[in-house]
Amino acid sequence: MSEPRGWENLPMAGLPYKLSLDYKTGDWRALRPVIDYSKCTKCMMCWLYCPDMAIIWDGEKISINYDYCKGCGICEHECPLKAIQMVPERGG
Repeated sequence: MSEPRGWENLPMAGLPYKLSLDYKTGDWRALRPVIDYSKCTKCMMCWLYCPDMAIIWDGEKISINYDYCKGCGICEHECPLKAIQMVPERGG
């Protein structure tokens, strides 16, 4: 049985060398979240749970950076007021 290896022993190809901001990952999603601002109370639950940090809070309004949103739907699931709806992506 071989000895356990730590992160130091991973091959270089296994580690990213650029910031994730260099990789726009939102171009392959099938669904996109849309915010109904008449229902949104800015509770920030969508922002808190977004795994891609695609929910933007500018101090006044919540918006979605579609360059990085993968369409996972976590924001829709976590919104307590159902102010976010996943809709089919245009095109494709």
